Amino acid sequence: MLSFLSLCAPIFAIIGLGWAAARFRMVQPAMVDAVGTFSFHFALPALLLRLMGSQPLGHSFEPVFFAGYLAVCLSIFFATMLLALPWRRRGPAAALGAAAAMGNVGYLGPPLLLPLLGERGAGPIAMAIMSEVAVVLALGSLLMAPAMPGAGLRAMGRALRALLVNPVLLAIAGGALLGAAAIPLPGPVDRFLGFLGGAAGPTALFALGGTLGRLAVSRKLLAVAGGLSLAKLALYPLLVWLLLGVMLQRDGFWVQAGVMLAAMPTASNAFIMAQRNMAAAEEVSATVLLSTLLAAACFPLTAWLVTGPLAVP
Repeated sequence: MLSFLSLCAPIFAIIGLGWAAARFRMVQPAMVDAVGTFSFHFALPALLLRLMGSQPLGHSFEPVFFAGYLAVCLSIFFATMLLALPWRRRGPAAALGAAAAMGNVGYLGPPLLLPLLGERGAGPIAMAIMSEVAVVLALGSLLMAPAMPGAGLRAMGRALRALLVNPVLLAIAGGALLGAAAIPLPGPVDRFLGFLGGAAGPTALFALGGTLGRLAVSRKLLAVAGGLSLAKLALYPLLVWLLLGVMLQRDGFWVQAGVMLAAMPTASNAFIMAQRNMAAAEEVSATVLLSTLLAAACFPLTAWLVTGPLAVP
C-alpha cells in the first residue's frame, strides 16, 4: 500500500501545485488554459501515437475489454440519470450521469497507469478515452440540450464534429493503424514524439490543478457531490472488476487496467459540458473537485486492492 502511495503522491502533488498557483493567483487563468491546450493538442497525442504505434494492435486492443468497460460506463451513466430524474429535468439529470461516468482518463491515465502497467497500458487508456469521452460526450450533448425541436440533434452533431477533429482520438486512430500495419516509426520521428510526449504528464496535471483552483464545493452541494464521487470512485471500479474479472474472466492485466481507469476522478470535461448546456453545472463542478481530492487517497487503495487482495490470476 505504501508503495502505491509513494508512486501516486508526486502525481497528485503536481495537481496541488497547479491548484495553489491558480488559487493564489500566481498564474492567470489564460496561462492555465494555454498549458492545458498544449497538453491536449500536442503532448498527449504524441504520447499515445508513439506508444500505440510501437506495439502490435492485438497487444494493445482487446475487444472484450472494450465492450465490457463501455457497458459499465453506460450503465453508470444511465443508472445515475434515472435516479436523478424524479428530482431533475432531463438535462441536469444527464449532467449528473456524465459526472458519474466520465473520468479524467486522458490527463490522469498516462501518469498513473504507465508506471504501474508499462507501455502496454496505452491500449486500455485509449479504450477508456473512447468509452468515456467519445461515447458519453455524444450522449451527454444529446440529452443535456434544451427541450426544443431539433436542439438535441444539433448538439449531438456539434459533439460528433468535435470528436472527428479531436487530436487525442486522431492520435489513437493513427497509433492503431501503425500498430496494425507493423510500420516502425523512423528514429527521428520516434525521438520527437517521445520528447514531446514526455511533457504530457506534468502539463496535464498542472492544468488540471489550475482548473480545480477555480472550482469550489459549497455545503449545500456536498451531499450530491459526495454521492456522485462515491459512484465514480467506488461503484464504477467495483462493477468493472465484477464484469471483467469475475464474469468475463479476463487476464489480470486487463482487469487491473480497467479497474484503475474506472477509479479516475470526474473529468473537467463533464463540467464544461454541463456549463455549456446550463445543466447542473454547480453540482458537476463540486463533483470534479471533491472526487479529485478523494482520489488522492482512493486511487492508491484501489490500485493496491486490484493488484493484491483482489488480484485476478
